[in-house]
Amino acid sequence: MTGTATLCVFDPALVRHKLEDDCDWWSIPSAELAAVNGGQVAFFNVGGDGAYDLVVHDELAEPHVSVHLAIASGRVFIGAGEDVTGGGLEPDTAYGGIFVDVPVGGCRVQAHRDGARISLAFVPDARSSNTFGDLVRI
Repeated sequence: MTGTATLCVFDPALVRHKLEDDCDWWSIPSAELAAVNGGQVAFFNVGGDGAYDLVVHDELAEPHVSVHLAIASGRVFIGAGEDVTGGGLEPDTAYGGIFVDVPVGGCRVQAHRDGARISLAFVPDARSSNTFGDLVRI
């Protein structure tokens, strides 16, 4: 479920510096884009609030988009945008979202959307930053 029309994927260890920031720090487009391009958070704007089915694959044959992400702890959170670290809170799974173990280093988060079904894959990659000029939408 998302109430912000956004799915986020990130290693909590890499955004811990945002813990005391405003809870909606990422809702400022320039801050969201900076976090994505820095490889700290993959924000996928889905165009509407609501429930989405999430499936994690080994790799996607035809992703709609790929976002490079840095992984420091080997554990990423996948959930609603409003669950990103901030406002004194870190993500948990009490209201949705999941933690997934992934190898430490860089990865390419592949995303594909088919209606309310979102497919993700974490593919190891040496690169852990991006050069998007606009927010990522699927």
